[in-house]
Amino acid sequence: MTLPVEVFDQCLQNNPRGQEVLYRVYAPQMFGVCLRYAGNQMEADDIMQEGFIKVFRHLNQLNNPQALDGWIHRIMVNTAINYYSRQLKFQNEVSLKFEIEDATISADALSKLSYKEMLRILQGLPAGYRTVFNLYVIDGYTHKEIADFLGISENTSKSQLLRAKASMRKILLRIL
Repeated sequence: MTLPVEVFDQCLQNNPRGQEVLYRVYAPQMFGVCLRYAGNQMEADDIMQEGFIKVFRHLNQLNNPQALDGWIHRIMVNTAINYYSRQLKFQNEVSLKFEIEDATISADALSKLSYKEMLRILQGLPAGYRTVFNLYVIDGYTHKEIADFLGISENTSKSQLLRAKASMRKILLRIL
């Protein structure tokens, strides 16, 4: 997405019309990002609203207007992380045994699921699992980065991801 320079300049001047245009251009895509981290639509709304407040507050710190897309995306991800960091209390690594079914789920079966169905499965995960899954699988952060973001150990990040995948696998095996 490319925002016209004059709209970017209006936003830098705290012009409500420019801010509205920026919001309308980026809100649909950013809402999708927020939905991946949120447990429901209301939480996604809260995260997105908080994220756009940060965007408008810190827009003058953006050195390269061409990097606006990635910059806004990063703010939304960081806002989601902060949102859940305030709410979640990750416990130290607990040695839990759980079985992961050896059944594989074919790519063909997965392709039959709609985006909404996959989103519903993701939102059904416990918040800690969902957050680590999003950060690692979708946004490409390392376990070290996730541990630093969330104030947990790398092993906790790895176990949360493993548990998220196992939970998703169980759900997918039931519905496919």
